Amino acid sequence: MIDFINFHLIPGIVLGSIYALGAIGITLTFGILRFANFAHGEIMTFGVYVTLTLIWLTGFHPLALLPLAMAVTSLFVLGIDRVFYKPLRASPTIILVMASFGMMLMVRSVIQFGWGVQLQSLQPGIQRPWVLLDALRISPKHVMIVISALVLMMAVHYLLTRTKIGKAMRATSDNPELAALTGIDTEQVIRATWIMGASLAVAAGVFLGLDTHVETMMGFKLLLPMFAAAILGGIGKPYGAVAGGLVIGIAEELSAYPWIGTVPLLPPGYKAGVAFAIMVAMLIWRPQGLFRGRQF
Repeated sequence: MIDFINFHLIPGIVLGSIYALGAIGITLTFGILRFANFAHGEIMTFGVYVTLTLIWLTGFHPLALLPLAMAVTSLFVLGIDRVFYKPLRASPTIILVMASFGMMLMVRSVIQFGWGVQLQSLQPGIQRPWVLLDALRISPKHVMIVISALVLMMAVHYLLTRTKIGKAMRATSDNPELAALTGIDTEQVIRATWIMGASLAVAAGVFLGLDTHVETMMGFKLLLPMFAAAILGGIGKPYGAVAGGLVIGIAEELSAYPWIGTVPLLPPGYKAGVAFAIMVAMLIWRPQGLFRGRQF
């Protein structure tokens, strides 16, 4: 049981928290802009490399530099929206989806050209885990990741429910035309959506980089699990994305647990297949996701 908690349950919660942050950005984009943004993973990677560059320049801890990396990445994303997405906003959804796919490839190329393809580390060295109850081992970075993710999720909840822009985002998600007729600045809502999604993507990428390493394909590898989390929770529902992310992360880790004997249920290389299987099953069984009702 202790090994189950140490090597599967705790890593699953950590991974699920990372998926949840990324999935919120995906579900916000879909709920307000009405298209699936395939470039979301590459935006995450870009933010991580911005953070890495700031670490090289300042030597500060990644979490201390996270707000600045969020700001830089948000400006980058707003530029992309103005140049590439805004002219296509009135086009059919499939046009925007294909444009996001092309943007994914372009951003990845920029990252590989600017920073190279070699593995990097946000925080070199090995951390000794905390030992609780003589057997339970918890890494300090895992505690930091989960707590930071919870703080960000609470901030999203506060923004969506207590602020003027959050209420405008909810109204625009429900009915964009009616929101515009009532005087809501939909362009401001779109900008806020991009900023929030990019910021959460950067946070998810930095947390993943702290837990593992930094590479140019890290965002692309997380894209399928993040979409699976968004679909599981109900596409367009931020709170569902949080629940979906935790379910996908824990399910991936538990799939490698030796439930019978000493052989894992699935080899670790098949973890991504677990996310895909859950996503397909949800689309067949309950396309609207686990959560019904309002999108926000």
